[in-house]
Amino acid sequence: MLSANQIVMVQDRETLAWHQTTVDAAPTMEQVEPGYEGDWLAAVARQHVANCELWHIEDEARRPGATDAELADVKRRIDRTNQRRNDLAEALDRFLLEWLQTKNLLVAHAPLHSESPGLIIDRLSILSLKIYHTREETERGDASPGHRERNLERLAILAEQRADLAGCLHVLWQQTIDGTRRFKLYRQLKMYNDPLLNPAIYGERLGKASP
Repeated sequence: MLSANQIVMVQDRETLAWHQTTVDAAPTMEQVEPGYEGDWLAAVARQHVANCELWHIEDEARRPGATDAELADVKRRIDRTNQRRNDLAEALDRFLLEWLQTKNLLVAHAPLHSESPGLIIDRLSILSLKIYHTREETERGDASPGHRERNLERLAILAEQRADLAGCLHVLWQQTIDGTRRFKLYRQLKMYNDPLLNPAIYGERLGKASP
C-alpha cells in the first residue's frame, strides 16, 4: 500500500512536471489525478502539487518591488493554498487509516507515534522542492564557483535528510502493519481562514453591524 520510495518518485515527477510548464499552465488538482493508477498515488500527487503552488506563491511575497496591494493579494492566496495543502495531508492519513481498518490492521493498544504518515509525506514534499531548486542553483550560468560549491554541499545534505525521512516513513508503516506502532489523524484545525474563529474577520463584521 505505502511505499516511501514510490512516494518520493511521485513527488519528484510532479516537481519536474510543474516546472516544465509555465505557471499559468501548471498542472491543476484535476489534471494530476488521471496520471496515476489507484487513488492513493493520485492523492499523494495532489498534495505535492499544492506544495508546488504554495512554494511559488511565497516567492512572490518576497519580491522586492511588490506593492502593498500585491502583497495583500499574495497573502490571501498563501492562506488558501496552505489550507488546501494541510487538508490534503490530512486526507492522506484518513486514506491510510481507512485502508488499515478494512484489513483489520488497526491495533488500539500499540504505542502511538507522534507524527502521522501524512505529515511525513508533507515534509518529503517540501524536501523534493528544496532539492529541485537547490540543484537549479548549482547549474546557474551567472553564479560564481563559490555559489555552486555551496549549493552542492546543501544538495548533499538535503538528499541525506530525505533518505533518512523516507526510511523513517518506511519503518513506521511496517511497524503499523505489524501492529507494533500506530498513528492517529491529527487535525490541524486552522483558525485563520475561518470567519467564525478569526477575530480579525468576525470582529470587523460585528463592528460594522454595530449602530
